[in-house]
Amino acid sequence: MSLKKNKIGILGGTFDPAHKGHLTISKEAVKRFMLKEVIWAITKKNPFKRRSNTNLTTRIKNCKKIIGNKKYIKVGFYEDIIKSNRTINLINFFYKKKKSEIYFLMGADNLVNFHKWHKWKTISQKCNIIVFDRHGYKKKSLNSTTYRRLNKKNLKFIEFNKVNISSSQLRKI
Repeated sequence: MSLKKNKIGILGGTFDPAHKGHLTISKEAVKRFMLKEVIWAITKKNPFKRRSNTNLTTRIKNCKKIIGNKKYIKVGFYEDIIKSNRTINLINFFYKKKKSEIYFLMGADNLVNFHKWHKWKTISQKCNIIVFDRHGYKKKSLNSTTYRRLNKKNLKFIEFNKVNISSSQLRKI
């Protein structure tokens, strides 16, 4: 008799700043995919973006404030533990540590350039990729290299009542 693996979600990013959109997709993923938890894995620096203006400690504190009492969301910084900021290394770490089925959560804007990520095909083989629609990105993401090339069994595009907000918009305020 085989036991079902726990399902965990990983939402990576700079969270500069964390906002309701991050919370909404985390809740939606828990509900739709019956995830045990969602891990917000904060990075010091996204390799595709400029340096963050807010220090890591403040971003972690803000994430914890946004999630409030939602015990199924865990906030952490793992780059010092895994000695990398690569998504594939993060996924390998959690796969070994938690012995869980991994659901990697991302916004549709990230799918557009996902094929440029380090070992992007391996990421898609090791976990389920859940892409949440973002205002203005549906067409680009569904026409992306990644969406066209990946097995749709491991890649799900989720349309939902999205929150029209982004960290870059919030930084401009």
